[in-house]
Amino acid sequence: MADYQFSTVWRVEASVQEVWEILSHPDLWPEWWGSLVQIIELRKGDGRGIGALHRYTWKGALPYHITFDIHVLTIQPLCLLEGEASGEVEGRGLWSLTERGRETIVRYDWDIRTNTRWMNLLAPLAGPVFRWNHHRVMRDGAKGLARRLGRRVEVHVG
Repeated sequence: MADYQFSTVWRVEASVQEVWEILSHPDLWPEWWGSLVQIIELRKGDGRGIGALHRYTWKGALPYHITFDIHVLTIQPLCLLEGEASGEVEGRGLWSLTERGRETIVRYDWDIRTNTRWMNLLAPLAGPVFRWNHHRVMRDGAKGLARRLGRRVEVHVG
């Protein structure tokens, strides 16, 4: 397995309520996030969405797709979304939102391991390219969010 830790920050010219309304509905993400090929609901969560299970299929700039399931662990309205990934990758993803004046700071931390044999075999050489591809997917998400909101979104990846 190859381990990856990513942190992405989006500085969004919108209120935390506006941003939350979009991010808290992942079933609608394919409408604005071009890198998200498909999302399938496998299990509904409770009334707040905790316990939900969705299957995501993503594409980046590289000629492959990656599919994994996200089990929703935590939802704190206007503040936090946390999920556990399984499938071609496994680990945790955490969206956190903080309002700063007229902006919302959206931070996504993605701490994963790859389970796909070819990715693991290539990781020693292709790891930097996989990271670049992830950052490109996140930049694509920021562009889509900006279009959806009709506002500026600034991206910082790490």
